[in-house]
Amino acid sequence: MAIEERTGRYRLYRVVPSVLHLNLQETTTGTLYTSYQSGYDQATQRTIDGLSTGELIEATLSGDPEVETDPWRLGGVERVGGVLTDFVTESELPDVARDCWGAGRTGPTWTTLTKAGEAVGACGVQPRTPLPDGAFVPNVLAGLLPLEPLFQQIPGLGEPPAELLFVDADAPTATSYTEPYGVVLAFTRAGAALADEYRDRWELPRGADSRPAYDPYGL
Repeated sequence: MAIEERTGRYRLYRVVPSVLHLNLQETTTGTLYTSYQSGYDQATQRTIDGLSTGELIEATLSGDPEVETDPWRLGGVERVGGVLTDFVTESELPDVARDCWGAGRTGPTWTTLTKAGEAVGACGVQPRTPLPDGAFVPNVLAGLLPLEPLFQQIPGLGEPPAELLFVDADAPTATSYTEPYGVVLAFTRAGAALADEYRDRWELPRGADSRPAYDPYGL
């Protein structure tokens, strides 16, 4: 066994409660890592337990890169930023998403969101077809999508997002889909009031764990 250490900056995807690990994406290379989420010293465990999807951390990963089935261990974890990330499933999609998708659309596209004439966010639609198992939200939860560019900058605005809402009309366990696409709403800090309107619509308070309860290995 050849243990290596890799220190860097990582985006955290806290997968659903039925999966006892975390997924991390190295922000520069885009490399994905699976890491243990428990079994650490008290201080490290407290930091890890307080993290959520979208958090940006600096940490050292240790593990054997030749054994792909073994998770890496985290050390020296420090939170350095993050984007508030929430999830909505089995819900009516907003009209802006339906308009953004439009007739005959087959690829990802974005439209700007405004409040009082100011651009404060964007709505993106993502077709299911290119995604594993035809899924949208579950793959975001599990950290299987290369989302780092979105966490850094809202398309069309050139500003970083303060919060992201991933929306799916169907349940993670659905075998057929109401719509052939999923939705992401991205808001700047100035877009908090508009984000609140969507949150009120979906009864989605900030700070709650909005991850859908499902077992990805049972699908």
